[in-house]
Amino acid sequence: MRREILTRILTQGKGWHDPHNNGTYAVLDSSMKDKLVLQRTSGGSGQYTDKVNFVLERAGAGCMLHGCSESQVFSVADMSTNYCNLRMLYCGAADGCKPVTRDFSVTEEQVSHSFGAGTDKNACLAVRR
Repeated sequence: MRREILTRILTQGKGWHDPHNNGTYAVLDSSMKDKLVLQRTSGGSGQYTDKVNFVLERAGAGCMLHGCSESQVFSVADMSTNYCNLRMLYCGAADGCKPVTRDFSVTEEQVSHSFGAGTDKNACLAVRR
């Protein structure tokens, strides 16, 4: 899963794009094999930046992914943006996403969010106008 996440980021505009309003991801730190520190800048104006972190751990034949996305400005009603910042990097074809190196199935076991933040999967595949 780590390779797929990094490949999506590294092939932005050349095979993969962020379906949630065409944001731009950047890798801030990938030096540890079990942690990724990223950021995502909003599409369009590019005026919003969110910090995104993933921790990956082996779980049997699969992988357990823990993630957190946090807006870097005051944000209450985020229209599921922080959730989508994470989801767009790990979702598979069955979720309507376009994998780059490998498709896989995903089961979300727990999603926690702050007050006013959304977790609408459908919002992740929509471009706001």
